[in-house]
Amino acid sequence: MEYLIDTANMTMIEKCVDLLPITGITSNPSIIKKEGRIDFFEHFRKIRGIIGADKTLHVQILAEKCEGILEEAHTILEKIDRAVYIKIPVTPEGLKAIRLLKKEGAKITATAVYSKTQGFMAMEAGADFIAPYFNRMENLDIDAAAAVEFFASMIDRYGYSTKILAASFKNIHQVNEAFACGAQAATVNPDILLAAFAVPSIKKALDDFAADWESVFGKDHICDMP
Repeated sequence: MEYLIDTANMTMIEKCVDLLPITGITSNPSIIKKEGRIDFFEHFRKIRGIIGADKTLHVQILAEKCEGILEEAHTILEKIDRAVYIKIPVTPEGLKAIRLLKKEGAKITATAVYSKTQGFMAMEAGADFIAPYFNRMENLDIDAAAAVEFFASMIDRYGYSTKILAASFKNIHQVNEAFACGAQAATVNPDILLAAFAVPSIKKALDDFAADWESVFGKDHICDMP
């Protein structure tokens, strides 16, 4: 399983990279909006500096026509680095751009996936990741879990190299469900991920351990033991 975080906030990225076994960062225009009018390329170069070369960085294009997608993708790769995964929504124009960029050796995350057909076509186009929008699919009465399961079965059956990068979650239950259905990766709002550890029972267990230790050893710590 791979956990990525869905943010462009450098303070949060630094925190998550320090604490959690994350494998990458994803972003889109809505996420970037939260950071205000940033120096776009410098901001992402700094993010790369934080996460290092061993983690994936996914940056989304804005253009809707193939020619514009290609131009934006080339600019991103030139001004951030060549290892960036270009996020391209799965439309007919997007699929054309994915095929052309893959011929150039670019890394592609096919995003805004709501249907099985979108996912299957993105696999055929050579996308490295497909990103089904789990919660948004459920809001449209689409069985997101079943779709992820179908994608996983097709990847296994036909030997696609594409990975499922499940996205758009409202809670950690959906994240776990996506993994259970066969997603290899999930990109999660860091607040959702960190909230999973804020369960009162966890804190109570730690307090109980500390109280039991103190009842026997007092204020001596493990490092004080002879």
